[in-house]
Amino acid sequence: MNTSDKSPADTAAQVARTAAQGAAEVASTTRRAVGSGVDEVSSSLDHARHETGAALRQLVSDSEALAHRGMDKVRDSAGHLREKSLHAREVTTNYIQHEPVKSMLIAAAAGAVLMALIALFSRNGHSGR
Repeated sequence: MNTSDKSPADTAAQVARTAAQGAAEVASTTRRAVGSGVDEVSSSLDHARHETGAALRQLVSDSEALAHRGMDKVRDSAGHLREKSLHAREVTTNYIQHEPVKSMLIAAAAGAVLMALIALFSRNGHSGR
């Protein structure tokens, strides 16, 4: 059939078929592109979820290790402080046993200084009001 033998209705039908076929190809290409994009996004999300999970597990592990080290340091410091206070108590007890008069004079002087400071601060507290 020659193009001149076609009627306008045949030509219109042919154009409509060509347009429909082109639209179907565009729709198919679009579906494939969207499907590929969705697959890539899904893969990226899976990867991000895996990496985030690994990072959180590492963070928890590091936090636990840090907490344990901190508790060990506190325990060690408390032990050292206990040893120093026991040593100071022993030294003080020995001094009092060997020098009782000096010990009483030192205690009295320390008490007098403390009372003077209390009196000084209580006077300044009343005059400031």
